Amino acid sequence: MIGRLNHVAIAVADLDAAVATYRDTLGGNVSAPKDEPDHGVTTVFVELPNTKIELLYPLGENSPIAAFLEKNPSGGMHHVCYEVDDIMVARDKLVENGARVLGSGEPKIGAHGKPVLFLHPKDFCGTLVELEQA
Repeated sequence: MIGRLNHVAIAVADLDAAVATYRDTLGGNVSAPKDEPDHGVTTVFVELPNTKIELLYPLGENSPIAAFLEKNPSGGMHHVCYEVDDIMVARDKLVENGARVLGSGEPKIGAHGKPVLFLHPKDFCGTLVELEQA
């Protein structure tokens, strides 16, 4: 069901410092910041030959990243994102097999302009999983 790894997301407490680290220290190709109000985050993508790193910074008081950073002040890995061919088929199969979809269970449009869903970390070895329609 899952396809390729789309990205690994890292929550950061200082977006400018994180961008500088990935751009200047690691030599990464870093995108411009993009606000995603529906998700409460500002995102920056670091392009790699085989995947991406997504830097997440809180946007607004109700940002889930703000809550994550309260528990993890230095930041850290937030989620992994896998591609699926059909997000609704994937959702239904996962729910049928006992997985929990976070939120309403309906896809939202993600940072790449494609439908996404998040799956409960307790169902996936302690890791928050994002599915993105390819």
